[in-house]
Amino acid sequence: MIQIPVLRLGKPYSSLDKVQLVHHVTGEPIAEVSQLSGFGLDKDLSRMGQARKELSKLSSKEIFEKYRAAADHFVHSSLPIGDSEQSFDDYIRCLSSTTGSPMVFCKMNAAKVEYVLRNVEEILAGLTRGLDMSILDKGYSIQNGRMQAFYPCTDAFGAILPSNSPGVHALWIPTLALKTALVLKPGREEPWTPFRVLQAFIKAGLPPTAMSYFPTDHAGAGKILQSCGRSMLFGDSNTTDPYKNDHRVELHGPGFSKVIIGQDQVEHWQKYIDPIVESIAANGGRSCINVSAVWTPKYGKEIAHALAERLAKIEARAWDDPEARLSAFAKPEVAEAISNMVEQGLQTSGATDVTQQIRGTSRLVKKDRCAWILPTIVHCQSYTHPLANKEFLFPYASVVECPQNEILKSIGPTLAAMVLTEDNELIQSMMDSAHIERLNIGPIPTTRLTWDQPHEGNLFTHLYRQRSLQRSLQST
Repeated sequence: MIQIPVLRLGKPYSSLDKVQLVHHVTGEPIAEVSQLSGFGLDKDLSRMGQARKELSKLSSKEIFEKYRAAADHFVHSSLPIGDSEQSFDDYIRCLSSTTGSPMVFCKMNAAKVEYVLRNVEEILAGLTRGLDMSILDKGYSIQNGRMQAFYPCTDAFGAILPSNSPGVHALWIPTLALKTALVLKPGREEPWTPFRVLQAFIKAGLPPTAMSYFPTDHAGAGKILQSCGRSMLFGDSNTTDPYKNDHRVELHGPGFSKVIIGQDQVEHWQKYIDPIVESIAANGGRSCINVSAVWTPKYGKEIAHALAERLAKIEARAWDDPEARLSAFAKPEVAEAISNMVEQGLQTSGATDVTQQIRGTSRLVKKDRCAWILPTIVHCQSYTHPLANKEFLFPYASVVECPQNEILKSIGPTLAAMVLTEDNELIQSMMDSAHIERLNIGPIPTTRLTWDQPHEGNLFTHLYRQRSLQRSLQST
């Protein structure tokens, strides 16, 4: 059984308190993960200033080179994990075994991680809109005859990570390139990716003291959020809501992403079914950028039926099946609870599960220790229905009708939107909307990211602030 240690400023530490992870299909023990809490956590969090100083000894150019080396190590090297080493293929199998995410999804998400590691310089150029990153080496530079200066908001960046999709780790990976120490609290079922990335960084020559890996409990996660000057938090509304007014914490909760069909394109809705299906079902529907609602001025029933016909063909498949398109729930009771939430919503009149009508079977599939929830398309007669603006951890979307002139007033917060229109007035209103964070105009699925643009918040502006700086000639 694999022993996954704590990394205390880069040094492995095995604790007496461990959490055991088992294979989601067989129940076989896969790993034991050491835990850190209490005094040890407080002690390490108080040493982040020194951790950042070690990282700051490297130039940005040197760090970028080491990131590219880390990308190679992440996908090609056998990397330390406890007392043994783990190949990339073994990593993928372990990742799938404890999360329930099919191996095909794990490989796809690992490719996102590799891309960010390999292209971090390009990604930071996008986040900073072309700023010369050597500015971080001395804090200022002169570009186009103008003084520019930035200062760090924190010594360490904390990340409270999820277990649902390994691709989210791409969001914190640029932190070390921004000369900020990392404090990671992995998700319970997904300790693998963050640990492997840190080992790739260490093998590439980045200072181990700038990397801390703290599997811990809920109280420990709270300590990280309180002690790190800047952090990110993943979770549902119950987890993220207590921090929604804390500017130090970047929240990654439900996305409520949407497709919006303009009046000028609604007569041609059939040609958009492919990108809508992809937006709903990619990555098993588990990402915050997966669409959970389709808003249209008319033809709601027809659109719902067409989507349901496509999505009803998706079946529950084994974790190692290359054709798998759904993630399993390692705890069947969780899947059952989520499916029951949909059923409760359907008790309110005005909503129909169109996929279930076509499929003729329940959306909940159980086999041995696992469960899956099959894709679900619900047609809602009104956008005020309880199921019209819900998000779940499986491919789910409502289809609602709403007059075009009422859509922006009604959609609410929307992480990503695919807007299907050529109406310049509607496009401008979408551009001006404060409700939509990520905007795709035209048939560009919401799940297709451009990593050189902010995904959900901007890591550079989260970690750095611009300052006014004047310097006399004598001090230069």
